[in-house]
Amino acid sequence: MSAKKEVSTEPKKSKKGLLIGIGAAFLLAAGGGGAFVLMGGKDDSAKAKAEAAAALPAQYYALTPSFVVNLADADSSRYLQADVQLMTRDPETFKALELHAPAIRNRLLLLFGTQSASALTDRPGKEKLQKQALAEVRALLKAEKVPGKLEALYFTSLVTQ
Repeated sequence: MSAKKEVSTEPKKSKKGLLIGIGAAFLLAAGGGGAFVLMGGKDDSAKAKAEAAAALPAQYYALTPSFVVNLADADSSRYLQADVQLMTRDPETFKALELHAPAIRNRLLLLFGTQSASALTDRPGKEKLQKQALAEVRALLKAEKVPGKLEALYFTSLVTQ
């Protein structure tokens, strides 16, 4: 009978070892899977935040009234009339545009007054002025320590006379 007891105890030992081995493998797999989900969750949340920011609707801030300035032409009196709108998707930047509108208008008036009519006759000249104006507004927002997420500056009207 002792032989039978040995035979019957051996399967119990191997079943116990097998169950411990399976349990340990399951715990390792679960721990690794949990770590993967947690680490992946952080990357996904950063991606989700970036996608959510890009998905926000565009907000346009119109600088009113129209800009009217004398151009820097020495040979004659020329004028520029421009309507400008600023575009952002960031609500904080939009609030900053409202708050700093007088300073923005001042910078743009000074910039527009340095232009000549001949420089604004073709598309590249207008696009150059547009880039300079956007840089002026971004510089002002940076000086005011505003997280300047200003995407674009648009001329909705631009007339030289």
